[in-house]
Amino acid sequence: MKYLKWFTLIVLSILLGVLLVQYMTIHPLQMGLVLFLTLVVLFVIIILIAKGFQGKQLPIAIILSIVLFVSGYAVMTQIFLSREDPRFVPELTRALGDPGDGHTAVIYFTHGEPSTYNPISWINQFKEFDEQGIAFIPFLVRPYFVHQLRNAYLRVGQSHHRDMHLQMLQSLEAAYRQEGDETTKFYISFLDDEPRPDAAVIQALNDGASHIVVSEVFLTISNHTAEGEHQIESVNVEDYGATLTFTGPMWDSEGLRSMFVKRANANIDGTDKSKVGVLLVGHGQPDEWDVEWPTETEQETSFRQEVLNLFAEDGYDPDNLSLAWMSFKEPKPAEKVEEFYENGIEKLVFYSAAISADSIHSQYDIPELVYEADIPKDIPIINLGAWNNDPIVIAAIKEKIDEAMAASGK
Repeated sequence: MKYLKWFTLIVLSILLGVLLVQYMTIHPLQMGLVLFLTLVVLFVIIILIAKGFQGKQLPIAIILSIVLFVSGYAVMTQIFLSREDPRFVPELTRALGDPGDGHTAVIYFTHGEPSTYNPISWINQFKEFDEQGIAFIPFLVRPYFVHQLRNAYLRVGQSHHRDMHLQMLQSLEAAYRQEGDETTKFYISFLDDEPRPDAAVIQALNDGASHIVVSEVFLTISNHTAEGEHQIESVNVEDYGATLTFTGPMWDSEGLRSMFVKRANANIDGTDKSKVGVLLVGHGQPDEWDVEWPTETEQETSFRQEVLNLFAEDGYDPDNLSLAWMSFKEPKPAEKVEEFYENGIEKLVFYSAAISADSIHSQYDIPELVYEADIPKDIPIINLGAWNNDPIVIAAIKEKIDEAMAASGK
């Protein structure tokens, strides 16, 4: 009997660690049951230690329970982070050297974000950074990071990212059809959602495309664009008689820069431009990542600064124009909003400037940071969001594609 209590303590302590990871990472529809089981196991452990161990056994039981809890937590974390990407990749049925039927395929490639909570994209991101030796969130903290991601989904309800990009792709295709182009085919692809970029390229090859243009709907060159390019290049398009061209991301697009000013002018309702604060909130990455991917921060900063220059040229007060960061870098949005208020602004507009379409960042994270500012409630704050399905944005994406087609001789 004396061994049974030790055995029970060992099993329950390990189980507690396993259940805690499951609670933090499991789908919202299942988290209630797992939380209940976690609390039950914790309660039983407390009762078992309090009633079953006395004297010298008590501290040993407590230490053993903690060590085994951490062990169970660590093992379950490793199992969770080892999940394989389940996304479908079709079989490539096209014969080697087949030149195709002559048409062009545009692969609309962007970041992607599942409409509802799904941690696989961040599991893939953790694996990538670990392989590259890039420091990121410590191993044992990763379940809590995913837990925070799930909480964001629960607050917002769902991400509109996928639906918005589908609308943008439809608008892009419509722009080509209006010009009389009835042959170019368009395919959606996401780094972190279905379908993957390599899956979209394979489908285009199977459909007979002779020319493939990858429209990179990102702001900057980063690990995200590199990962997608790596997936696409692994298909070896040229072996199947097709050409492959990348547009590059949007950081140098004059058309995209102009969208910000035009959107602000359409939403300030006659307020004197010199009394309007304009805040462009970037994503941001850790300084350590800048060593590996300096283009991410350089291009994000350069793009937004050029946008602010356009605002100044359009009559906005330079003292009320600023950049801020969502993560990792300074300044944060609230700090700049408070400075604008001290300057006497009467209205604030802000953008999730690096986000291509509505997402958890633009729907929740960035607005929350802006609204933390300690300013009077009667100062209107207007969220002008991500790029989204704006005609100017679509024209800018199309311009990039047209340039890539021209460069490839198409």
